[in-house]
Amino acid sequence: MLYIYVGLAGALGALARYGIGLGIGLIWTNVFPVGTLVINLIGSFLLGWMTHFLFRTDKFPSQIVTIIGTGMIGSFTTFSTFSVETILLMENGRIGLALLYVASSVGLGLFSSWFGYHLGARRLRRRNEVL
Repeated sequence: MLYIYVGLAGALGALARYGIGLGIGLIWTNVFPVGTLVINLIGSFLLGWMTHFLFRTDKFPSQIVTIIGTGMIGSFTTFSTFSVETILLMENGRIGLALLYVASSVGLGLFSSWFGYHLGARRLRRRNEVL
């Protein structure tokens, strides 16, 4: 049954990614793939925060953690699209943009995860102080 829930959460994550990507595409029409970058940064932040706060509060059984983390956030973020977009930039002679995309995706992605993790840890400490 867990597989079904992970799949349903995955569908929600994919739909959210698609919707946000369309919305960003209406605003940003340049060749640089801002939509995928923003989506991956949001997902990195959320997983970092949830990993260190939400999933450590004893309110969520391990199955819910798997459903949200693997299903929803896993399908929301996308390494494969990032990879293909990087290759397309390179094939179109936009090597500088491709390098910028890789550097910003990795650097800002790691920062987003760290920032979410840091905020989650801080929130968890405050929550534990109150209890």
